[in-house]
Amino acid sequence: MSDGDAPRPTVSLARDGAVAILTIDNPPVNALSATVRGGLLDGIRRAEADPAIAATVIVCAGRTFVAGADIREFGRPPIDPALPVVLAAIENAVKPVVAALHGTALGGGFELALACHRRVAQAGARVGLPEIRLGVIPGGGGTQRLPRLVGVERALETILSGEPIGAEVAAAWGAVDEIVAEGDDLRAAALAHARAAIAAGARPTRTRDREAMPPREAARALLAERRAALAAADPHEVAGLAAIEVMTIGLERGFDAGLAAERAAFVALRDSPRAAAEREAFFAARRKPSA
Repeated sequence: MSDGDAPRPTVSLARDGAVAILTIDNPPVNALSATVRGGLLDGIRRAEADPAIAATVIVCAGRTFVAGADIREFGRPPIDPALPVVLAAIENAVKPVVAALHGTALGGGFELALACHRRVAQAGARVGLPEIRLGVIPGGGGTQRLPRLVGVERALETILSGEPIGAEVAAAWGAVDEIVAEGDDLRAAALAHARAAIAAGARPTRTRDREAMPPREAARALLAERRAALAAADPHEVAGLAAIEVMTIGLERGFDAGLAAERAAFVALRDSPRAAAEREAFFAARRKPSA
């Protein structure tokens, strides 16, 4: 195979001074395919090992940030690296990692942003965790990281509805750190944010260590109330109740226990007949030509 026939990398690494820039380029929506996950993991490891690099910015080419999982992998055996492994490497990086969001950051794309230490978003961008619409729950830490940024009530609202929210709302809640006006250079703003983090000199705060959740008793009562209401409204509901359960575990037993419970519930739901039917209905609707 000649160099001209070599596949184009879905994740590339460049440098701008002391900042590494990881660019995801996986058209049309920068889905988190195995090659993207592998590229991100390799890129963050290279940035961490390079003494000339002091921070990393993650950006996406094209019209959107990562808009979700790669649907071509649905129903197939899992391919390493798994998303939680990639996100743990990003979150545990000792050098600041800044996500630059435009278009939509949905599902695993929003979970990727949540695992970064800071988030800069273009005005008009939208973020969300729509997994509930496919009969599953977030499987990359969304049920654990989001409440630590925005609180249990808002995290529940986002996860149980599956509805995306605007970047401006996410910023007001605490899930986005800076809004960049439409027409302004998002990449330049993210680089400036990274350089400010370098100048501050402190080790970045991991999302898992944030404390936006309300006092434990109030959070426990809220989760119990929503569990009872959801079970009463739909006795056959599974995914929503699973989301509440894993959030409760995260509250009571800590981030790692919640993360393990989330992944186990996600895999069980993903492989269930109900989720398979909901995915098929979802994809059939997308294939249906518009009137």
